[in-house]
Amino acid sequence: MEKKSLDSLISKTGLWVSRNGHLHSVRNCETSQKYLRITMDCGEIIKVRNSKSSRSARSLRNRKFLKPCKSCRVPDEKIKEFSKKTSYKDEVKVTVKVIPSAQFNSPIKDIQNTVLRSETANPITPVSFPQLQDEPDIQKTDVIAPISVLQQNVNKQNFSKTTNTEPKQQVKSKKAEFTQIQKNRILSLLGPDEMISFSREKRSFKELESTLQIQRKKDLVSMYEDSRENLLGKLERTITEFFVDIGFLEIKSPILIPFEYMERMGVGEDKKLSEQIFRVGDNMCLRPMLAPGLYNYLRKFDNVLSDPVRLFEIGPCYRKESDGNSHLEEFTMLNFCQMGSKCTKKNLEYLIQDFLESLDIEYELVSDSCMVYGDTIDVMHKGMELSSAVVGPVPMDMDWGIDKPWIGAGFGLERLLKAKYNLKNINRAGRSESYYNGISTNL
Repeated sequence: MEKKSLDSLISKTGLWVSRNGHLHSVRNCETSQKYLRITMDCGEIIKVRNSKSSRSARSLRNRKFLKPCKSCRVPDEKIKEFSKKTSYKDEVKVTVKVIPSAQFNSPIKDIQNTVLRSETANPITPVSFPQLQDEPDIQKTDVIAPISVLQQNVNKQNFSKTTNTEPKQQVKSKKAEFTQIQKNRILSLLGPDEMISFSREKRSFKELESTLQIQRKKDLVSMYEDSRENLLGKLERTITEFFVDIGFLEIKSPILIPFEYMERMGVGEDKKLSEQIFRVGDNMCLRPMLAPGLYNYLRKFDNVLSDPVRLFEIGPCYRKESDGNSHLEEFTMLNFCQMGSKCTKKNLEYLIQDFLESLDIEYELVSDSCMVYGDTIDVMHKGMELSSAVVGPVPMDMDWGIDKPWIGAGFGLERLLKAKYNLKNINRAGRSESYYNGISTNL
């Protein structure tokens, strides 16, 4: 049998077989370039890919279903004809309408409200099916399209309003109260652009949690169908392309380094900062920064590469950080540096400007100082530090065999993501099993 796409099968049959095997009558079908949005007579609305080989397409081609949907009230004759497993004539029972992508991607809840309002204003008129009109012994009532569940609900509401003449006292809806654990749960389920006021919220915790869980599942499904790119990985690829294009050499240095490297960075065992380092045995540690690797490569490439030497590295770092919205114990760093000529504060600021403009992130530069490098230029975004930049030389350079001017900066990729996508906390941007691209996976 010729494989036809879903929109073609639906237009010929006017039916839909759901995942649980129920046979639905289709009221409306809209299509974009890749997807269909199907509205059933029972009021259910689904969004599916317009495929030729999906389970739904096979079910419609092979006429396989378990039982008809009770709410759709599919006519018996229509069920019999579908069960014959013979091809239909070319009469169109459901018109597949092509609509703009922006309208197609509207939330399902908004679509249902629109359908309900339109049915209230314009009650459904009986529609006859062309394939049944040619049968002389079919009763007229058999060819009338059933009234949808949504319309029945509207009629019931209107009926109750007209029959109940006794005035009802308006009951003031009580404000819902949430424990701190419940608040934390709700906050974890909010999307990046969603806000909530617990003082004004009237839904119960269960209702609110259920609503947000449904929306997050839709977000994850949509993400899987559309892009499938992890934002942290995508940002790393974007940054790599940016620096390679402007003449920087990418390096990859070891994650497990001798603790002696940290002593050269001025972070010996007598320094408080050393308490944040993850030690591995007596002499090794997980790198808390990328600087040792860059220092080693600058020394080795000094007399090999043309002036100025320009390097960058992106990779994981580990530090026993304090809790907070901007700290992680496992995080991803970008460090770039240039050694030799043109190593001025102005050129460093130009580099930072070009980089952050390419990511469309607003920032401001603030003078500061730190224990390792001394005077620094901090790159800030709405009170959050994105980077600490340095104009060398600095005293520790001699311990690494470096005797030339240099400029450099280190950025946390998770903080860049937090700033770019307005994420509520840094955990949504990091390597995590609780979030994917800022969306909760604990559903």
